[in-house]
Amino acid sequence: MPKLTFFLGPAAAGKTTLAKKLAARRRAAFFDMDTLLRPAAEKIMEISGLDPADRDSAEYKVRCRDLGYRITMDAALENLELGIDAVVVGPFTKETGDGDWIADELARIGATLESIEVRVVLVSLPSEEAYRERLCARSSELDLWKLAHWDEFRGSLAPREIRWPLPPSSVLHFDNSGPLSEAALASLEHFVYGGRTDTSSAS
Repeated sequence: MPKLTFFLGPAAAGKTTLAKKLAARRRAAFFDMDTLLRPAAEKIMEISGLDPADRDSAEYKVRCRDLGYRITMDAALENLELGIDAVVVGPFTKETGDGDWIADELARIGATLESIEVRVVLVSLPSEEAYRERLCARSSELDLWKLAHWDEFRGSLAPREIRWPLPPSSVLHFDNSGPLSEAALASLEHFVYGGRTDTSSAS
């Protein structure tokens, strides 16, 4: 049974780093919404006379947000249809609040929650200050808006509920504040793959 694993969380939580490590260990297909959307988003914002590096403003969300999720999920679903495990990275804030969203997405390829094994890793840091420190340390132009509009951005740091019809055992809250040890990575891998010991893609 193919596995669809979401790494969700606010900016700077470290979800992309975690997801890449798992995908590399299991040779799963990897889909980061930021990477997939970036060329289109930069061009859309540029021709709109807006900052190409903006990923947070209301103008960006109107023009690009939903497009990014559609591109990302279409690519992931195509791999799942081929029997290949997919690791997906993004905030998915609106989507996780919609109880029907995951079933509707899987239905696009004629799949269900019984035929695709879905796991969610909610990656977080313990405090607002920890997020701010990470954002400053990584010095990305994509974070300038977040730091300049902190009171608005901080709303995205609040804990959230996954409304998808998944059992509690399919959702992991992962505190990513410390160094990623081999033991922590092994525990993350076990959450997704359980006792399956092969390192090939799912079939």
